[in-house]
Amino acid sequence: MNKEIETAIGNNIRALREKKKLTQEQMAAKLQVNGCDITRSAVAKIEVGQRHLYPDEIIMLKKILNVEYDEIFNI
Repeated sequence: MNKEIETAIGNNIRALREKKKLTQEQMAAKLQVNGCDITRSAVAKIEVGQRHLYPDEIIMLKKILNVEYDEIFNI
């Protein structure tokens, strides 16, 4: 995947997480409770574009953040 795209998506996820006043640790915990095997470190890497998102993570991020997919993927 394109590094610029991954960075833009990561920035969107970070901004949406911060808007919900969640820490990376809290986000990781919510993802874990919903069946995603993810750590706080992985969330941090996603937010800076250093780690790819898996489909189940995208679905759960949408649910946890209560947003539309467009808000995650808007670049």
